[in-house]
Amino acid sequence: MRAPIGNFDNARPAPDCLDELNGPVAAAVRAWRGTVPADEMVYVDTDPAKADTAAFVEHYGQDLMTASANCVVVAAKRGGETTLAACLVPAAARADVNGTVRRLLGARKVSFASMDTAVELSGMEYGGITPIGLPADWRVLVDATVADMPWVLIGSGRRRGKLIVPGKLFTELPGAELVEGLAS
Repeated sequence: MRAPIGNFDNARPAPDCLDELNGPVAAAVRAWRGTVPADEMVYVDTDPAKADTAAFVEHYGQDLMTASANCVVVAAKRGGETTLAACLVPAAARADVNGTVRRLLGARKVSFASMDTAVELSGMEYGGITPIGLPADWRVLVDATVADMPWVLIGSGRRRGKLIVPGKLFTELPGAELVEGLAS
């Protein structure tokens, strides 16, 4: 199989390589019932030593610079309560944490969740956190430009490997909310 974007030597439908994914992501792929067929989720093996954006794009393809998205975990605080959520934005942008995200989450203060918290509660490796397989009670804020992309490269739940999925899939994830202007 050839990956729909990028220059990857090893691309396979994600349901065919569940052993390459971590537990929460594999479970989400296995249970997927959205309108986008599960076999349109493509797993590509990548070298963790080339994880730096510049090295990654140079090795796997310049088209990935505009076809990638980052999933960041935020901690929203209000009245002594902390709620976690995920934000999915184009890789070349940043989530508007202090404006849009704070308002959407109804929080007094929003910050990026600590690495330990994000890893422990997502069940994923830092640097590989993906919106596919996050806890069902988390809100997943998806920038509208990501949902409009034909194909999006995202993490696979591990530092090694990535997923390439149609952008419209993100609107069908548990807790997903399509947000105009999430990225700044």
